[in-house]
Amino acid sequence: MVDFPQLELDAQLCLPLYAAARGVTRRYAEALGGVGLTYPQYVTMLALWDADAPLTVGEVGERLHLDSGTLTPVLKRLESAGFVVRRRDAVDERRVRIEVTERGEELRPKVADVPERVWHGMGLAPADVVQLRTLLDRLLLGLDASPSA
Repeated sequence: MVDFPQLELDAQLCLPLYAAARGVTRRYAEALGGVGLTYPQYVTMLALWDADAPLTVGEVGERLHLDSGTLTPVLKRLESAGFVVRRRDAVDERRVRIEVTERGEELRPKVADVPERVWHGMGLAPADVVQLRTLLDRLLLGLDASPSA
């Protein structure tokens, strides 16, 4: 039998990344259950709250690393809930701008403690969280800059 150490499960980066992402997302879902947001809706609202002006669907997708086909259903549900409105751009009607409504702004203080609740009990010190975020940002930049395998 030929030995393939590169195929050993413990040598893989993909498994702990996948398992950690699922676990963190599950924690966010638990923390968000009381306000009726899903994790994708939550991060979409974060992107919109961060902006100084309404964002296009493409801009939101860029911030969240999502394509418009994935993002559009999330935006439709947020609009149905009254948290955002979608409007055609007055200059370029092919573009749709997303604006947070008053009801969407009222949601912000209700989720302000979510990050702290999610990270509590994960076994990471604040410095670990900063380091992990830095490494993940670098990983995302590398993935975005390099062609797919």
